[in-house]
Amino acid sequence: MLNNYNSIAQPMWQNGPTPGAFYNFTGGQQQTQKLPKELTTAGPFGTKRSTSSITTGSSVLGIRYDGGVMIAADTLVSYGSLARYQNINRVFAINDSIILGGGGDFADIQSIKRTIDQKMIEDQCYADGISMKPKALSSWLTRVLYNRRSRMNPLYIDVVVGGIEQDGTPFLSNVDLRGRAHEDYVVATGFARHLALPLVRERKPKDRDFTAEEAFELIRKCMEVLYYRDTRNMAQYTVGVCNATGTTIDGPCTVSENWSFAATIKGY
Repeated sequence: MLNNYNSIAQPMWQNGPTPGAFYNFTGGQQQTQKLPKELTTAGPFGTKRSTSSITTGSSVLGIRYDGGVMIAADTLVSYGSLARYQNINRVFAINDSIILGGGGDFADIQSIKRTIDQKMIEDQCYADGISMKPKALSSWLTRVLYNRRSRMNPLYIDVVVGGIEQDGTPFLSNVDLRGRAHEDYVVATGFARHLALPLVRERKPKDRDFTAEEAFELIRKCMEVLYYRDTRNMAQYTVGVCNATGTTIDGPCTVSENWSFAATIKGY
């Protein structure tokens, strides 16, 4: 008798939604918007979102000078406290007028870099002679990162965007994982915010911008201080330069180490 009943019984939730979806009521005005794949697709142990960075790059420093911008970052990507990857370039030439430096989770940096590269390919396919400029890329990054933050699935990155605008003026900005951005003649991520920004600001001339030589010397000095003081930095770094002639990535450069002052440090 029970078996006969089961053979004719209908499911309790017939035509209901699949797990993680919404029910479409009869006579609705419009179909429910489909959620992003990363919010609905469960892995073998359920849905899991990133809650912290895994392999990370530390400080990035950008300086705007009278003819362009410079962005520097060391080549270390750490796995926790382990100096795991020691020859990774974290400064990228996007096109002839944009350079980008990335700090934070390096997997997320690679992800956003692939997306940006695809946008550059699309620009080339249009063949209209128009290419993306740094201010446009910075604005686009704020929208992408704020969108990911609002979906509770952020990209754990902190980027520095620099380059030359259409009218030839240098542009430099910082965008963080929540989509917040600001422009200045010097921007930084990580420990460089605490250690490098004061060094650059105290040497800023009141009546003019830095020259290229002054900017490069400040980059060299700041990377030396970061190597001494930031445990997630190393002596090797690269410098991206963008000016009216194009973009280049110089290096790797090496910090001139001098540990003679260590003998005078006491109290540890």
